Amino acid sequence: MSRWDGLDEFVAVAESGSFARAAEGLRVSSSHVSRQVAALEERLQARLLYRTTRRVSLTEAGQSFFARCQRLIEERDEAFLTMGDLQSAPTGLLRMTAAVAYGERFIVPLVNDFMARYPQLRVDIELTNRTLDMVHEGFDLAIRLGRLNDSSLVATRIAPRAMYLCAAPAYLERYGRPHTLSELGQHNCLIGTSDVWSFRQGDREFQFRPSGNWRCNSGQAVLDATLRGFGLSQLPDYYVLDLLQKGELVALLETNQPPNAAVWAVYPQRRYSLPKVRLLIEELKAGLALRPEYSSG
Repeated sequence: MSRWDGLDEFVAVAESGSFARAAEGLRVSSSHVSRQVAALEERLQARLLYRTTRRVSLTEAGQSFFARCQRLIEERDEAFLTMGDLQSAPTGLLRMTAAVAYGERFIVPLVNDFMARYPQLRVDIELTNRTLDMVHEGFDLAIRLGRLNDSSLVATRIAPRAMYLCAAPAYLERYGRPHTLSELGQHNCLIGTSDVWSFRQGDREFQFRPSGNWRCNSGQAVLDATLRGFGLSQLPDYYVLDLLQKGELVALLETNQPPNAAVWAVYPQRRYSLPKVRLLIEELKAGLALRPEYSSG
């Protein structure tokens, strides 16, 4: 019996939080994963995992062992990746997630281009506006927008992202135009997925909590309400740039526009060494750079 036996299975279970998802990722049976982990615990004389009908979680010993196993497997995989025959085309299953509207418009078409070149790759894409737990839900890659929360995940910037405060000309004719941040409270604000709008005020960031009579968790719906003259909104560049150029919307408080946020490719550290993840990130970065929304970013 090799000392490596059970390590890959244990790490896969710890990362996905599920024996079934671990088995799927390793392309083996759930019973095989269960036997290997049980044998590993027997050799170590330590319980590594708490098992319930709904969830698998790490024991205190398991957490310590998991961190060391991750490093061992990363170093092993990196050693193999130095060999030329493993710099080949990406294969296997790649699970990724992105926000619904952004994913549909920007990410999925680029992933489809990638798939056309590498048909042996399988891709499972989940479009959702929820921030998923990548490790426990078994994702290789996530595309996230704006500011990232502190995390053990690694992030690579793949595009800029500018936010615009805007309104329709009809709204401004009726209610006037705000000239300072302090005037925002006098206006009806159309609220989307964020409860806070960010602006630049001198050398610091200013956060404003909008209020109004309209709210929806869809950016496209916020845009439609803005065009109808219901109020002010703060939306990403890809929703409004064309409309600003056409005069259908007006940009407001441009000197207070927040610094460009970013579009991020986020992944567990050891995933980047996999060709399917590394090459797709490069594809997304290059493809987004060609978009007019990012050509000046």
